[in-house]
Amino acid sequence: MNSKKHDTAEIFDSYRNNYSDTVDDAIAFTGLKTDFFTRVKADYIVDIVRGHFGRQLVDALDIGCGVGNYHQHLAPTFQSLSGVDISSACIETARRCNPFQSYQTYEGDRLPHPDASFDVAFAICVLHHVPVADWHGFVREMRRILRPNGLALIFEHNPGNPLTMRAVNNCPFDADAVLLRAKETEQLMEAAGFDDVASRAILSVPAAGQFLRAVDRLFARLPFGAQYYVRGTA
Repeated sequence: MNSKKHDTAEIFDSYRNNYSDTVDDAIAFTGLKTDFFTRVKADYIVDIVRGHFGRQLVDALDIGCGVGNYHQHLAPTFQSLSGVDISSACIETARRCNPFQSYQTYEGDRLPHPDASFDVAFAICVLHHVPVADWHGFVREMRRILRPNGLALIFEHNPGNPLTMRAVNNCPFDADAVLLRAKETEQLMEAAGFDDVASRAILSVPAAGQFLRAVDRLFARLPFGAQYYVRGTA
């Protein structure tokens, strides 16, 4: 593990027990909590996966899963749900909180899984913590471990949203983050060999529940959302 990745792992090791509290402090000005945003993105993932695979049971990998905050919401959707992270302390917490899921640590380079192991791979607000020189390799690894017609999802902060930037600037473990615009993330996925690459803005409104998620989708092609996702097919 190079020094930058080692430093990142140590930072997130130190937040293993207060990750959500730290984010809550950073976004306190919104009047919302980390759990709200976790649930919204989990619901988006469920919608996208079902739109792609229908009700077929599929295997998913959460890359940069941290303490596994999303997994209580996502596990019922998948045949299997696995997580991987460079922080061994976060992985220990994830295993304790989600004893029925599978977790592994890795060095931040090659994922510890064989080729074509999963139907879905997603990374939620992870890529901005990856060294810029490793962005292409990170996305190529997502592509490598996916089966044919597999689905990749990358969620990221929108650097064009001033409230997002306020939250990022308030968050101590985002101090060295390098945010990507949606077009940059699209280009990374296209370069990695994904097909049907497309991005959508999310959280233009507080999209809790199906109705507000439908309203949020009305703004999906405009660059106003607090975050966005990029999807691609293997």
